[in-house]
Amino acid sequence: MKWMYGKQDWKTRERGLENCYLMTNGLGGFSSMTMTGAVSRNDHALLMACTTAPNCRYNMIHRLKEELLTETGDVLTLSTQEFEEQTPEDGYLHLAAFSYEDTPIWRFLVNGVEIKKEIGMPQEENTVALRYEIKNRSSRNVEFVLTPFFQFVPKGADLLPDQEIVFTKGAVESEGMTLHLRTNGMIKEIAETEEVYFYRYDVCDGRRAYGHARANHQIRLQAEAGKQVVLEVVYEMEPSKNSAQTIIEQTKADRKQLEETAGFTSEAGKMLSKSARQFVSKRESTGGDTILAGYPFFEDWGRDTMIALPGICISTGQFETAKRILRTFAQNERDGLMPNLFPEGGNEPLYNTVDAALLFINCVYLYYEATKDMEFVREVYPVMERIMDGYQSGTKFGIHMDTDGLICAGEGLAQVTWMDVRVGEILPTPRHGKPVEINAYWYNALKIMETFTEEAETSRYYAQLAEKVRDSFTEKFWMSQKNCLKDLVSGTEADTQIRCNQIWALSMPFTMLEPEKERKIVETVFEKLYTFYGMRTLEEADPEFHPYYEGVMEKRDMAYHQGTVWTFPLGAYYLAYLKVHAYSERAKQDVKEQLEVLECALKEDSCRKSTTGKTQCLPKAVLHRHGVSENCSVYMNRLKKRRNRTWNLKGE
Repeated sequence: MKWMYGKQDWKTRERGLENCYLMTNGLGGFSSMTMTGAVSRNDHALLMACTTAPNCRYNMIHRLKEELLTETGDVLTLSTQEFEEQTPEDGYLHLAAFSYEDTPIWRFLVNGVEIKKEIGMPQEENTVALRYEIKNRSSRNVEFVLTPFFQFVPKGADLLPDQEIVFTKGAVESEGMTLHLRTNGMIKEIAETEEVYFYRYDVCDGRRAYGHARANHQIRLQAEAGKQVVLEVVYEMEPSKNSAQTIIEQTKADRKQLEETAGFTSEAGKMLSKSARQFVSKRESTGGDTILAGYPFFEDWGRDTMIALPGICISTGQFETAKRILRTFAQNERDGLMPNLFPEGGNEPLYNTVDAALLFINCVYLYYEATKDMEFVREVYPVMERIMDGYQSGTKFGIHMDTDGLICAGEGLAQVTWMDVRVGEILPTPRHGKPVEINAYWYNALKIMETFTEEAETSRYYAQLAEKVRDSFTEKFWMSQKNCLKDLVSGTEADTQIRCNQIWALSMPFTMLEPEKERKIVETVFEKLYTFYGMRTLEEADPEFHPYYEGVMEKRDMAYHQGTVWTFPLGAYYLAYLKVHAYSERAKQDVKEQLEVLECALKEDSCRKSTTGKTQCLPKAVLHRHGVSENCSVYMNRLKKRRNRTWNLKGE
């Protein structure tokens, strides 16, 4: 599947900033800018290197200025960029097409000159390769000029005022780091030039609006009238001899291999098998692999890793990668918990998640079902036992088994389910008590341990406890008047809210409810929560429902799980739907048709639009730069008062 974009996708400069490409190098580094080649965030970069996988990242090459010079002295700018004060570059007017299949490709057409630009990024190297095919079909000679702008700063940081960036002997040096350059073009040193960028989408997030980068050389190549030439450029931290063309071809070959290993027949499946692999990275501290929760912001969260691993690794046939990831987390189990986050710099991992450990057991089971690798199961079995013991006897964050066999979790301000947002001392979605999905994971883990345990007496114990959990779960969670499950058992109004979390009680390998109840839940979830693009986190009829996710950070956090549509629960919904319909051909066709709608959305990123068609986050740009506005403060105080009436954090 090739994603194609055209003039309709950048009718305006602002529209062209909405979609971004992403290439990753398996170390946590990446190349990502907008499809028009602009940087609209401070962590956009042509080359974001990672010196210690996966999160010691440095913004090396921030952006490229691309120009075409004619023999008559005309300067035609092909790049696009917004600045603090100077006139923006509008090269998107010359951009005819952008596509992404295995590499991002841009096609420009200006005054009879056609330019094809392609980028490659090899695995496990801090390298980026550029290749420009320049077909000059005009009657005039032209010269292509490439000016890279550098930062050499940690991701998220800005260029230091007194920072030196030195170009010498085919390399750029700054802050103790070296970036080597290889090209067939003519290198020309220039007086140091600094640019100040406007980061349109950082403004949306309340981050700094401006950033700096400097250039000290250009790369030039002439194309005579009627001739075709190729410019190759490679920037790399680890010197090599591979040409840009070789790197690009290897990038494509690596992705084709992923596609073949997965063995999917649908075009969407092929694309997803390749795209998903981009989130797998080495983790130097453990010597294994991990899954990053998202670029450019997130690192390897335990919960997210265990949710994503079955799709990224197991369904695609990446079994050795799956084992390496599971070993990474198994090595870091503590007190029956799996890390929720791996900080670096000698700090201990954070363990504030109740989901990850139980989902780890599920991943081991799914891996076994796909491979029948019992040797690996035996390797990690002691870890699984410690998890089960910890959840029964009690561990951190109030995680323990109650007398009814169900799992309790959460205490104080510690949010330990995936609905974990916190705004100061406000918990917008407090779920202390017995969360529905956690107890579904718990039952599933008990049945898995029953299956894996080779000692008969211990196996019977897990079986008996599982039966107790099943009975308690049905009694405590089923709401006959609503034909669905409680979200929580806590004794608060939150219990009876209709949320998407209940769908995991139907989608795990081992489930507890009788078929008729499961069918009713699927229909209720479809009616109240389902969209083609994801699951609502809260039904619209709930008084706590937020119809929009917009505004300053605090306002958005209050809406984060209060009705926002999340895509990843769709996987659980589809599994549940197929299950309650006995995996019939009709059910499979229904899911296929629903996924076809979702495929259309895969081309677009998450930039939201208002009813006026304007990007929602932009009108308050000035307020963001100066902190929270007075109106926002009033809003937050009002929310806090209402919240404290509804969800008293002390449980009163």
